[in-house]
Amino acid sequence: MSKAISGFSKLSKQQKIEWLAQGYFQDAEAAIALLKQYHNDDEALQKLHDEFIENTVTNFYLPLGIAPNFTINGKDYTIPMAIEESSVVAAASKSAKFWATRGGFRATVLSTEKIGQVHFKYFGESQKLTTFFEKLKPKLFTATGDLTKNMQKRGGGILDIELRDKTNLIEGYYQLHATFETVDSMGANFINSCLEQFSKTLREEAPVFELFTEEESHIQVIMSILSNYVPNCVVRAEVSCPVADLNEDKNISPEEFAQKFIAAVQIAEVETFRAVTHNKGIMNGIDAVVVATGNDFRAVEAGVHAYAAKDGHYSSLSHAKVEDGIFTFWLDVPLALGTVGGLTTLHPLVKFCHEMLGNPGAKELMEIVAVAGLAQNFAALRSLTTTGIQQGHMKMHLMNILNQLGANELEKQATIKHFEKNTVSHSAAAEFLTLLRTNDPARIEEDFLR
Repeated sequence: MSKAISGFSKLSKQQKIEWLAQGYFQDAEAAIALLKQYHNDDEALQKLHDEFIENTVTNFYLPLGIAPNFTINGKDYTIPMAIEESSVVAAASKSAKFWATRGGFRATVLSTEKIGQVHFKYFGESQKLTTFFEKLKPKLFTATGDLTKNMQKRGGGILDIELRDKTNLIEGYYQLHATFETVDSMGANFINSCLEQFSKTLREEAPVFELFTEEESHIQVIMSILSNYVPNCVVRAEVSCPVADLNEDKNISPEEFAQKFIAAVQIAEVETFRAVTHNKGIMNGIDAVVVATGNDFRAVEAGVHAYAAKDGHYSSLSHAKVEDGIFTFWLDVPLALGTVGGLTTLHPLVKFCHEMLGNPGAKELMEIVAVAGLAQNFAALRSLTTTGIQQGHMKMHLMNILNQLGANELEKQATIKHFEKNTVSHSAAAEFLTLLRTNDPARIEEDFLR
């Protein structure tokens, strides 16, 4: 029997929930109760959440953690991180504390240029199109004047517009390639509005250009859209200290640690299989802050990974070296972020996170986010080249295992104590819980928490 439905969007929220529960769940009442459990009791706030997207049935929560002790360009931060993965927040915090006593993190925005394109087909003489564009370009700026005037007051606007010939890739394919400065907004709506006006002006002006034949004047606009690849909207985060100061782990010398750390980065620079996981760890830190601050982590992810492959193969985003006895670890990453517009003024927790960070502008937020990625990467490489990644991660993951196994608070305490000196695995945790449960609960504290 088909479950297709017509006019679903016109149903009330309650009707949507009932249709979903009755059509897809064996226990419809339990499904409805679960959805209502995550419904906010504040009606105004819930209505706000419901209007973020379409067809909402409830809210989906992620943990919001904080990573303290970050020093960036001499300023102290506590960084918000919205993420479900164990050990990410702890690792970032540990890195922050490590580097706070070694000069802290330095971050610099290298550029803030964003990109949008009008993709179109033209099958006439290319020189005619070039001449047409030279006459068209001033009109493109004029036609978007109403759209850009407020952005220009804030120091932004359209930086340049180029005609790009892509006919070597697709027959008749050309672009209007535009660059933008959007200041503290991410700028997607602004850029797309400008591009659509470019398209309109292009279509209006082509039929009256005196050099075009009638056939040439029929330029076909395929689409107008911003690009989430922003190779000229880049921030650098870095740390450095004398090699001798890399002395926190007593089981490895600072010199050996630096040598192994640099080798691990070099492997990620040349080996794609390693680079993907290496960069995923960086994105653990970046995405968590991007989500917490109400920015688009999908756009950031897509742009970052394209940037990682900009030289023809997918490679590490971070780099490390030792020169004149100084260890340096750095990261260049493209980040198109905003601190005004979108969810930044609507979502209460997003506003909370921005205030926690001191209400930064877009450039400062770029620096904070890049540092979070570098801190996470440092923590991961430090573990990989010393104790191994699983020791710390699995101990952080232990709480998830215990919750899956239905452990009570006393059992959790005893199990955590046991695995301080034992290797964590799901089966080992299950076996230990079984052992606990064969004992009188009153004796657990005496026998296992001494």
